[in-house]
Amino acid sequence: MTFVKRAFSQASRALMAASNTSAIVVAPKQGSSAGIRKVVPVSPSLAEFFGAPEVSRTDAMKKVWVYIKENNLQNPSNKKEILCDAKLKTIFNGKDQVGFLEIAKLLSPHFVKSG
Repeated sequence: MTFVKRAFSQASRALMAASNTSAIVVAPKQGSSAGIRKVVPVSPSLAEFFGAPEVSRTDAMKKVWVYIKENNLQNPSNKKEILCDAKLKTIFNGKDQVGFLEIAKLLSPHFVKSG
């Protein structure tokens, strides 16, 4: 048991000494490109909306919200409702208004499933 303690202690000292040197440079982690951050092909209507044939789900949500805010499409009396203009209707199944919780569900069919 003391051998294990001693070995662990020596190893941890070596790691600490190595971490204090300036010769070791750790590159910053790049963003993950898996799951909802993965850029995937989208439907023609969503591609036309974004002007790109591929987009990640997170970017799609962000861009839709930017569009909603820039065009003042939130219902002033109920901010949870989005009043769709002609451009949003093309990606939201022709609905006149949608709830903000529906947006992800309505965008989901536009993403091509990879299998």
